[in-house]
Amino acid sequence: MRRRTAIAAAALPLMLTAVACGTAQKTATGASPSAAATSAAPSAAASSGAAAAAPVGPAADPKDIKVAGDPGSKPSVTFPKGGPALTSSARVISEGDGAAAADGDTLVAKVSVWTWDGKENKATGSAYDSGQSEFVPISQQQMPKALYDGLLGSKPGGRVLVVVGKDSIDPAVVEQAKTQGTDFTTSSQVLVIDVVSATAKAAKGKATDPGIEGVKLVNPGDDSAPTLTTTTTAQPPKDLTVKTVIKGDGPKVTEKQTVMVHYTGKIWGTDKQFDSSWERKQPTSFALDQVVPGWKQGLTGVNVGSRVVITIPPALGYGEAGQPDAGIKGTDTLVFVVDVLGAL
Repeated sequence: MRRRTAIAAAALPLMLTAVACGTAQKTATGASPSAAATSAAPSAAASSGAAAAAPVGPAADPKDIKVAGDPGSKPSVTFPKGGPALTSSARVISEGDGAAAADGDTLVAKVSVWTWDGKENKATGSAYDSGQSEFVPISQQQMPKALYDGLLGSKPGGRVLVVVGKDSIDPAVVEQAKTQGTDFTTSSQVLVIDVVSATAKAAKGKATDPGIEGVKLVNPGDDSAPTLTTTTTAQPPKDLTVKTVIKGDGPKVTEKQTVMVHYTGKIWGTDKQFDSSWERKQPTSFALDQVVPGWKQGLTGVNVGSRVVITIPPALGYGEAGQPDAGIKGTDTLVFVVDVLGAL
């Protein structure tokens, strides 16, 4: 399932496609709640805070990159003289406090990005300018090794510096990046990442029956996936139905936010599963203004930390066309169980 770039999208619209979670899109092999692609990248007009252009020479040591400012405020970066390091690396600038991030966790982070070319060393985006934090999954499959190594073990309130060079990027993506103005044969990307918090792995709390005839849900009570069953001869609800199974104590989701969720989607009556983030072992983020209407309407107003069951009639799902590649007909009612883990 393809995901939009979140981290460093202003600088690396291709290479970091899988660095942070983002809006899932329809694919040829499945269906997600997403209706269209989106981008929540930091503004490319961010001011750099970087040193003046330095002459290109022998590669400088990334350890000599200086980062000023406290975590939680916009960093200023001063680059050493000389050419950029073209190999990846990571180091901790500030430790932070609390639980260390583990593989499979999802962080909320503020990211600032520079292109290190040894000349202008321009800033290409910062969450402190856009006002938008990012969801960042800690996953070896979804991010360059240097970024994974840098964020693994990081703590809330901490700050990490990561240099992403061509050794962390697939050669085909390096070539594609050139067409968009990023040349990894002569430059690297420098990311300063402020870790804000970590999302929960699942909704926790007292669970109630969704109370929808024909739908059964087993709640395990831990971080594992709930079991949704939609085998029934009962007629589906004609209207959108949203039932809270576990009520979270976080803020209510608004219609313009991006949510981090775990979910399973099935077809009413047949129990055919067409999508599941649980099976991919990684939660997914969706911008609510880019998903099918049933998701936007169903999740707006839900408290973060909640588990809900949503039934979506065809008109609020994929419409008369359905999603044939996923086995969804234009007359199918969709059923989702969704854990709302975060909202930005």
